[in-house]
Amino acid sequence: MTRAVAYIRVSDDERVEDQRAPIESWAARRRVDIASWQIDRGVSGAVPIAERPGLVAAYAAVREHRAGMLVAASAERFAHDSLVAWLIERAALAEGAAIHTVDGSVAARRSSDEESGAYTRGALDLARAYERVLVRTRTRAALAAKRSRGERIGAVPYGFRVAEDGIHLEANAAEQEVITTVRQLAGEGLSQRAIVAALAASGVTGRTGAPLQQTQVARLLRAAS
Repeated sequence: MTRAVAYIRVSDDERVEDQRAPIESWAARRRVDIASWQIDRGVSGAVPIAERPGLVAAYAAVREHRAGMLVAASAERFAHDSLVAWLIERAALAEGAAIHTVDGSVAARRSSDEESGAYTRGALDLARAYERVLVRTRTRAALAAKRSRGERIGAVPYGFRVAEDGIHLEANAAEQEVITTVRQLAGEGLSQRAIVAALAASGVTGRTGAPLQQTQVARLLRAAS
């Protein structure tokens, strides 16, 4: 059976079942397996993908279930605006799924040159917004997976290093010595620029092997305050 993800968009006073039932009947006739149901409530048909959590989740479900279809009860359930409809279709194709509707409707497309230019510019803006949401979604999922495995998340602050267990931090003796020196020099009244020069003269370098910069010194002093 072909696998699909179903998308439902309802206003606050509409029933999900009024769209779910025809989708289920359509799927039964066509021998389509609905692998996931995703819903947006109270969202306008002119709202772009980035502002529709249900639709963003639908694309994630398409990837997860390797579905070849993204189906809704009608084209207007995907979008009222043809520009948004175009982007929704483009994003679905990028995930490997074709757009289908139970009633066979298709969103209208603009045709004039002037409208086409604005359409393309708007589509690119919306596509970038969708990509930003997609990146954030995937990043959060990856971090959640690392967190569930007990792996450390985030940068290791200067003066510390990751312990052998890969989770906890322990003091880095060499970096702690640098921090102590920076604080001592500041206590003697040296400016941040003078501290940078003194560290460079002593051959002190950062993690990359380059001399410490004033921004790094300022960060170490803020952490100490």
